[in-house]
Amino acid sequence: MTTLDEFTQPTAGQTIDPTLETLRSRVTGQVVTECDPGYDAARAGFNLHFDQRPAIIVVAATSQDVAEGVRFAADHGLRVTIRATGHGPGREPSGAVMINTSALTDVRIDREQRTATIGAGAKWGAVLGPAQQHGLAPLLGSTTDVGAVGYTLGGGMGWLARQYGLCSDSARTFELVTPDGTLLRTSATEHPEIFWALKGGGAGTLGVVTSMEIELYPVETVYAGNLFYPIENARAVMTRWRDWVRDADRGLTSSVAIMHFPPLEFIPEPFRGRSFVIVRGCWSGDPDAGAELIDGWRQWRAPAMDTWGPLPFAAADAISMDPTDPAPAMATTEWFDALPDEAIDTILATMIPEPGTPPLLLAAEIRHAGGAIAEYAPAAANDLGRSGEFLLALITMVPEPQLGLVIEAAMRDARATLEPYVNGAAYLNFLEGEERASRAVTAYSPDNLARLRRVKVALDPGNRFCHGFGII
Repeated sequence: MTTLDEFTQPTAGQTIDPTLETLRSRVTGQVVTECDPGYDAARAGFNLHFDQRPAIIVVAATSQDVAEGVRFAADHGLRVTIRATGHGPGREPSGAVMINTSALTDVRIDREQRTATIGAGAKWGAVLGPAQQHGLAPLLGSTTDVGAVGYTLGGGMGWLARQYGLCSDSARTFELVTPDGTLLRTSATEHPEIFWALKGGGAGTLGVVTSMEIELYPVETVYAGNLFYPIENARAVMTRWRDWVRDADRGLTSSVAIMHFPPLEFIPEPFRGRSFVIVRGCWSGDPDAGAELIDGWRQWRAPAMDTWGPLPFAAADAISMDPTDPAPAMATTEWFDALPDEAIDTILATMIPEPGTPPLLLAAEIRHAGGAIAEYAPAAANDLGRSGEFLLALITMVPEPQLGLVIEAAMRDARATLEPYVNGAAYLNFLEGEERASRAVTAYSPDNLARLRRVKVALDPGNRFCHGFGII
């Protein structure tokens, strides 16, 4: 196995490694090691809690650059990890080759076919704006700042999901660099078994996806927003929301969340240092019908703040209000087939500390699934990781690195207390770090896991791509 020291920059009196220089001569983009000025920028992800230090980074300018980087890793027995926008970090890639696809940002909208072709480094913002100019929408998630390709490979649950399914269901093609450096196109008719595995099987396991084509949908204006209730109303709001969504129309995708906004200057003043229980969501049908749905909440109990109303889908970021600046954070997740009162009480006990005690976990969001998410699950690779009725995400900031172990323990304890109520599956896009490797197998039924493993072994028998989701 080649070591990192063989590929670092020479000191005085040393010669430049000819093998690394050969790679640089073949790559249009950049090839950097930890001794190069661009190393920190090339390895940095959105989640600053994960400090990833690969041996070599290939900052690809073209798909061919990706292929060259993967071939180099194969020739030298090196593992491969991938970074696009850095929102979903995997296991520490020390000693590996990192393929940075952030420069592959081409986006093409085909109005007639209602499709978008998207480069591996493009974020949803670069897709949503041009698509909306034609009255079309992609199935993006809670923020336009996330990379479109990585999100789709892990499933992709957004605010239109109950109506149209996960974004992976809308994929038409993937361009893939396989672990031996071969560039190929996959679709329902071209390498269909690989295509099936990529449609929700997770990113970074079977190779490097350099671009994809997805379907777009005729959505321009939605009725969406947030109802903010005082945290003291949390149990009443959560139980009412659970009952409210029981027979919900597919046009409504919603969630209920507990949010502790930290007392920091960048937090808007109405939220700063306060805690709320929030009913948020998106109605994609007739706006008047959406208003009628939310009027029931307004009449039940007046919220402290109300942002629900007609919204151009181009402004979908306003629904989740996710942060856009890189920050250190940790997350975990669980699926529920049902949400009994006992499960709600357990979540509340986890999220609401004793008076005078600052919260350790800042956010818990329960998303309503079902609808098209469940309907299309049997054909998906991650069939179990999308078949529950409710999806919980626990998220918090990690202001000091030494708090990481404390927060990790708190999340592990939270999952343990919820064990009697969860179905044991995991949603891939909410896994990160070691959980990405250890829990991914729970997203697949036994038959699908066996099928995925056959594809994996055929493409990557040496498990060179071991930093993605843990299939083997």
